[in-house]
Amino acid sequence: MTYTLTTPLYYVNDKPHLGSAYTTLACDALARFQRLKGEQVLFITGCDEHGQKIQRTAEAAGLSPQAHCDGVSAQYRELWDRWQISNNRLIRTTDPRHRQIVEQFFARVEASGDIVEGRQQGWYCVACEEFKDDPHEAKDPECPTHKRPLEWRDEVNLFFRLSRYQEQIEALIAQPGFIQPASRRNEVENFVKQGLRDFSISRVNLPWGIPVPGHEGHTFYVWFDALLGYITALLEEGDAPDLETALSRGWPAAVHVIGKDILRFHAVYWPAMLLSAGLPLPAKVFGHGFLTREGQKMGKSLGNVLDPADLLERCGRDAVRWYLLRDIPFGDDGDFQQQRFSDLVNNDLANTIGNMLNRTSSMARRWFDNAVPPASTATGSDHPLAQAAAQARTTVLQGLEQLEFRSAAEAALQLAIAANGFLNEQAPWSRMKQEGTRDQVADDLYAVLEAARITALLMAPLLPDLSERMLLQLGQSIPDSSATAQPDGAWLTQLEWGALQSGAPLPEPSPVMARLELSEPL
Repeated sequence: MTYTLTTPLYYVNDKPHLGSAYTTLACDALARFQRLKGEQVLFITGCDEHGQKIQRTAEAAGLSPQAHCDGVSAQYRELWDRWQISNNRLIRTTDPRHRQIVEQFFARVEASGDIVEGRQQGWYCVACEEFKDDPHEAKDPECPTHKRPLEWRDEVNLFFRLSRYQEQIEALIAQPGFIQPASRRNEVENFVKQGLRDFSISRVNLPWGIPVPGHEGHTFYVWFDALLGYITALLEEGDAPDLETALSRGWPAAVHVIGKDILRFHAVYWPAMLLSAGLPLPAKVFGHGFLTREGQKMGKSLGNVLDPADLLERCGRDAVRWYLLRDIPFGDDGDFQQQRFSDLVNNDLANTIGNMLNRTSSMARRWFDNAVPPASTATGSDHPLAQAAAQARTTVLQGLEQLEFRSAAEAALQLAIAANGFLNEQAPWSRMKQEGTRDQVADDLYAVLEAARITALLMAPLLPDLSERMLLQLGQSIPDSSATAQPDGAWLTQLEWGALQSGAPLPEPSPVMARLELSEPL
């Protein structure tokens, strides 16, 4: 079975922002973890490129919608390359093959009797591409998310008969684990309890979109179109644009990772559409929270937007990945605080982890012929650091499986903290000066180096760059978690205590993590 994992398809009204990077980095960590475990992973991301908002944004810039989409989607592709995101696919909904997949899917839904014509009246947010629940008589309502005036719409649309799927959706969202975290499920349950209403899947007089076959003048509503991008993305290069072929390449998805603002579309509308078409449902929908900065919502008007490209340039991949994954519980809202950012990076990575490896490797090389010291009792499972490593391994594996990146990161860090504490207690720099202590020093240094090796391996899904530098400094092979990895599960075996070979050469140590010095605000 393929483990299919998706980010949202990001709306290309503007360049990538930190929220998009946050979601994608988290999905990258999950994809790498699953590959290291031995799963065949299909990691999908992409761009949602249709709708009225795109059309208006392009017009305001004096561009055709296609030229606008080409430019912004190129920024996403370039940024993910720079972040070394290990996605296997990047789907664009303007891909010609996507149009054919949408048409084939629509034919199935229409054949199920779930498409009807009706009049759509209501207040519409172009930025959300969504009708709101404001009453018809509302005076100058605005979108609570975008703080922009809503537009009144009154037109004949095609509707999907969502109301027919009330009981099935109720049963689906009641399944443990389908909606995560649990706090998000309550929100969806409350929405569904109010009674599911049929929703519009087309717009009229909107040229920037996919025409609805057999319904002249109608264009597919951007959400109906975009959700199917997850299926189009399954097609391999050279595949004909055939729905059954796409489905055979890795459907259903193991998890859709999304922002909490689009939970309803993924946990209610999308499953109902799939049921109508007779297709399997995704196993999980995970809705994460939003990021603020120093307690304030980020916005252009406030001048406090954090550009992920600038963050990468000034701080590097390891620092940003560590802060976002280690400090913010995935699923909750989080606040980016610059001082805490630099403190955590310096304390955790440069000091605790980097210094532990550097000083231990230096002592081992100095006293044991530039090699891993000989070990006797240190290789046993009853060694205190072996027990700490076993606990860390269990917590990291459980945490990453549940998208609890924070607990996984903290568990890996705790192993390094334990190794530092052990090193300070044993004080090999003092003991080595005493007679008859060489064997004990060798054992102690071996144990700390072995803890460093396992720490590096546990960090591999979260911080692949730092993990690689640590393992190279220990003379170890690097597990492959990239998009082209051939998963074999060897990583799990490598996590067993005692695999470091005594007598193996230790390369010349160098700092594996530079301190983060931020003299000015980001």
